Amino acid sequence: MFIYDCVILTDQRYLNDSKTDAYKHNVYFEDRLVYHALEGLGLKTLRLAWDDMFFDWSTTKSVLFRTTWDYFDRFDEFSEWLKTVSKQTTLLNSETIIRWNIDKHYLLDLQKKGVHIAESHFIEKGAKVTLEQLHDILNWKETVLKPCVSGAARHTYRLNPDNLHEHETVFQELIANEAMILQPFQYHIVTKGEISMMVFNGHFSHAILKKAKAGDFRVQDDFGGSIQDYSPSDEEIAFAEASVKACNELPIYARVDIFEDNQGCIALSELELIEPELWFRSNPDAAKILAQAIKYKLAHEN
Repeated sequence: MFIYDCVILTDQRYLNDSKTDAYKHNVYFEDRLVYHALEGLGLKTLRLAWDDMFFDWSTTKSVLFRTTWDYFDRFDEFSEWLKTVSKQTTLLNSETIIRWNIDKHYLLDLQKKGVHIAESHFIEKGAKVTLEQLHDILNWKETVLKPCVSGAARHTYRLNPDNLHEHETVFQELIANEAMILQPFQYHIVTKGEISMMVFNGHFSHAILKKAKAGDFRVQDDFGGSIQDYSPSDEEIAFAEASVKACNELPIYARVDIFEDNQGCIALSELELIEPELWFRSNPDAAKILAQAIKYKLAHEN
């Protein structure tokens, strides 16, 4: 018997509001916007940590991944939980989408469907290669190295000929246990920033521009990056919507991170389909759009 229509998922750190931590307050505030949007449509809603040990997940029609931002640090545990809960309720987005999107190899799938991605070289787990060899083979000077399964810029390094040696040990430790991705350093992300496009049910909603702080290349606010509202061009909107529609199934929500690559073309940086920050505080009406999409989906499920 269903008691709830939709449970909003977070992690333990963000269950409660904070009057002293602006970051935690923003997380809580945005989740509350979604909560009230769902409740406003007559959907009974609850907000829980994904690892809540006492909740019966079969009592809710759906769960909505919002701020489960510890999943990549507890990936094995999260993966088992995902496998179990997907048999009990509807996941938004689906387990299939989540498992596909967790690993950055998904970029190659999108590339095959005509989505222009950042130039990338994948280094598979257990590869016997050094950073110096990779840069020599690819003829790349400045690069960015990161894991294929990551978040919040975990183990993300900016490399150049002068610092390859100091990163070699950590690279060998990482590649022994997980696949990595190496990309040419994108200079326009530093000078112009990265654009995050919010897309619901395949339709663009709003956008923000993220810029790194002086002297850094990471645009995440965890590292001092700043954000501002952004009005995208028709070309950028079309690119974002096409990127989402290139997925094997249409996600109910997506954040499409794009930038101008070194050749001056719009390129996909990341397609975030698991638990992306969707910047509802910049456009509260977007929470209502998401809520309406969820209500429609629940009403039309077999």
